[in-house]
Amino acid sequence: MLPSATDLLRWYDRHRRILPWRALPGQNIDPYRVWLSEIMLQQTTVTAVMPYFERFLAAFPDVTALARAPQDRVMALWAGLGYYARARNLHACAKAVAARGGTFPDTVEGLLKLPGIGAYTAAAIAAIAFGRPVVPVDGNVERVTSRLFALTDPLPGARKAIAARAVTLNGDAQAKARPSDFAQALFDLGAGICTPRNPACVLCPWRDACAGHAQGIAATLPRRAPKAVRPVRHGVHFCLVDEAGGLLLARRPEKGLLGGMMGLPGPHWRDEPWPEAEALAQAPTAPRMQPRWRMVGQVKHVFTHFTLLVDVYAATIAAFPNSMAARGCVHYPGDGAVALPSLMGKCVKVARKADIF
Repeated sequence: MLPSATDLLRWYDRHRRILPWRALPGQNIDPYRVWLSEIMLQQTTVTAVMPYFERFLAAFPDVTALARAPQDRVMALWAGLGYYARARNLHACAKAVAARGGTFPDTVEGLLKLPGIGAYTAAAIAAIAFGRPVVPVDGNVERVTSRLFALTDPLPGARKAIAARAVTLNGDAQAKARPSDFAQALFDLGAGICTPRNPACVLCPWRDACAGHAQGIAATLPRRAPKAVRPVRHGVHFCLVDEAGGLLLARRPEKGLLGGMMGLPGPHWRDEPWPEAEALAQAPTAPRMQPRWRMVGQVKHVFTHFTLLVDVYAATIAAFPNSMAARGCVHYPGDGAVALPSLMGKCVKVARKADIF
């Protein structure tokens, strides 16, 4: 038997979170805000996203403004949120929507045709912004569902089975009458009550319908298969500064991690460490530029699928050659359009601590 949507919605009406992208009762829902928040919230917390969302909205108040913006400006405002392919897809999606006259498709099928929008995001936008009676299945909904039905097979293998049960949760008339609120109620239930650790079952509007609670195993669900050991990769990056404070940067390839972002020059990341002689052979060069490189430390940065260890080399020179400055490789304090991803920020911080500049 399905839990009561009426009970969940009654709880939601009293305890809904106030979020900058969420319309209050009686307000019109802005699909642009819903879409922007959903893209930002992928693999990121609400707390982390809020200041980025506010800055984006101030810079790009609507999808047409975002579409017109230079990509570097979009990437600069995104820097720090991680998963930079999302920012490139965000920009591409804005252009696609602007080409439609600034109107988002209002169905799951239409939304799926846009860049950067997958099954979950399409369902979330369709339900929240356009009142389509679908259940978006994110981590919160996945957790709620596994506990409601006491689904004990471990993730990630059980993900399809959990999703198949989750999409049935809106089976009664009240859920279908309020699809936007129902989807957001599920999110809030998972975020505030049915939390990963120490769920507040005593406060849960679905406690009596929860098989996991009845069996005393709710807090152990969803179960997860043992994690594979995360491999380690190795990189080298060079921090070169002139007496005027200019920093040498290079644009990373469009494809791959940190794609299209500005960063410190350096060779590709690889499985083996970089011996000093081999690393220095990769250092940036130019006529009459003779920096005295010094290894100033190592940065550890954890990506989803591997851990990266970066050896940081730093040096100062009197001035950069005109050829480098002309190519836009040198960036001075106050260059507001340039923002470094967090990995590169860590590398620069290590160099600063070594009093190289």
